[in-house]
Amino acid sequence: MRSFRLARIAAEAEALRLRHRTRRAVVRGMLMLVALSFLLGAAIFCHIAAWFWLRQYWQQPGSALILAGADVVLAAFLALLAARSSPGRVEVEALAVRERAVDSITSTLALSALVAQVLRIAADFFRRQRS
Repeated sequence: MRSFRLARIAAEAEALRLRHRTRRAVVRGMLMLVALSFLLGAAIFCHIAAWFWLRQYWQQPGSALILAGADVVLAAFLALLAARSSPGRVEVEALAVRERAVDSITSTLALSALVAQVLRIAADFFRRQRS
């Protein structure tokens, strides 16, 4: 009975850990999507600035380059923020609970198997003694 309770606890802890891990992955994905969109915008503005510069010959299109630079900085910041995302406290604790429950299950099952083996040996011994 204890093994089933421990298995249930392990399953619940794993489900909690996976929910939080999935949530973190979704947030990271969304941040990366926003970062990529800013990077795409920066690339577009760089192309526009280069085109404008070539068209005007020696006049610098400062506003487009400033906007492109700001997009690159913002995209880099969001990408770094997404890359730094690490497991939260709840995920770490749920993983620890799951591991303890699984360890307890294996030790309980190992003890049960050991007791069953000892009982079989004792039963065989007593059968031989009667014969």
